[in-house]
Amino acid sequence: MSFVQELKWRGMLHDIMPGTEEQLEKELTAAYVGIDPTADSLHIGHLVGVMMLKHLQSAGHQPIALIGGATGMIGDPSGKSQERNLLDEPTLRHNQECIKAQLAKFLDFESNVDNVALLVNNYDWMKEFSFLDFIRDVGKRITVNYMMAKDSVKKRLGEESKSGMSFTEFTYQLVQGYDFYHLFKNNNCRLQMGGSDQWGNITTGTELIRRMDGGEAFALTCPLITKADGTKFGKTESGNVWLDPERTSPYAFFQFWLNTSDEDAERYIKIFTMLPKEEIDALVAAHQEAPHARSLQKKLAEEVTVMVHSREEYEMAVEASQILFGKGTAEQLRKLNESTFLAVFEGVPQFNVAKEELAAGINVIDLLAEKTAVFPSKGELRRTIKGNGLSINKEKINNPDLIVNNDFLIGNKYILAQKGKKNYYLIIAE
Repeated sequence: MSFVQELKWRGMLHDIMPGTEEQLEKELTAAYVGIDPTADSLHIGHLVGVMMLKHLQSAGHQPIALIGGATGMIGDPSGKSQERNLLDEPTLRHNQECIKAQLAKFLDFESNVDNVALLVNNYDWMKEFSFLDFIRDVGKRITVNYMMAKDSVKKRLGEESKSGMSFTEFTYQLVQGYDFYHLFKNNNCRLQMGGSDQWGNITTGTELIRRMDGGEAFALTCPLITKADGTKFGKTESGNVWLDPERTSPYAFFQFWLNTSDEDAERYIKIFTMLPKEEIDALVAAHQEAPHARSLQKKLAEEVTVMVHSREEYEMAVEASQILFGKGTAEQLRKLNESTFLAVFEGVPQFNVAKEELAAGINVIDLLAEKTAVFPSKGELRRTIKGNGLSINKEKINNPDLIVNNDFLIGNKYILAQKGKKNYYLIIAE
């Protein structure tokens, strides 16, 4: 299956310039995707573009990831209602290195092959470009009429826009267009890819290449990903879902994919995994027969978590899920690292006790009904113990005279109390 056909069946093709498919079939072609470097991590909103590059490299073509260091200093007006904060060079360089490390999980930057992936930063060629040189060499090639006709400009200059648009943002499409020209001249890059909201900026680049060099270049975009209910993809109540485990724990990352709706899972497994068509078709068919088993969501969560994090982190996330939903053991609980442990029990009621008091030992009744408010009364706690309804660290407690001390601490800091099947309480020893 060709690269374009691969994107088509996966639902990853929105617009394509005539001649693009023929160019890709004719020869090894370099293509690039621009990545915003305003953070030191990618989030899952970036993954569609990254997967396009991954499929491109798998099809034998050369992927180029362009870090928008210069454009990150301006801010792309497409789909935005206001300008963004500008970054200094040390921050941009730090972000670039972090992003490259993440991209290396998807793209081959190391092998000695013709289609080895490249990482470039447009700041490297834009920083020496004087304003006079730019308006002389680039600005005169594209008319204001042409630039005003772009949707990203029209929306910001329309009557519904309150803030208007700065000259800085207005020139954004010229800067991005010049990136394409630079890569065309220096890396023989013939194709730019991106989200459908980038079509105007990308085609400005192909026009600039034609007018500055008489060259031919191409454009291809993918749909903007939304959830079936129309809400924004990749956002949770706590914000973006990041690839950096320090920002979004592998457990929370895994849970995001596991909790997708049936309709979304059927689309996402095509877009965010490399599974072949036959396997995906079989998974979809099996899921439709037994949707309650959520086999599609489980496979999606497995594939993406392993690709972004590791098999080990995926297995820990699965074990952590079992703990939360009643199947886990004390041994599994103690195996969790602190970030996963806290992610699993995020939002459960928390209570603090002094570590010195715990070291001396506290009766379980006093700990849970007096030192903390896990139980409203000692009588209720005694009845719960008698009815086999209390667990500490996933182990049933039958003895009301039990002394709880530092030996009970998980990670030398936490005790997990459980009332019945679903009510958890976290005791933190400080």
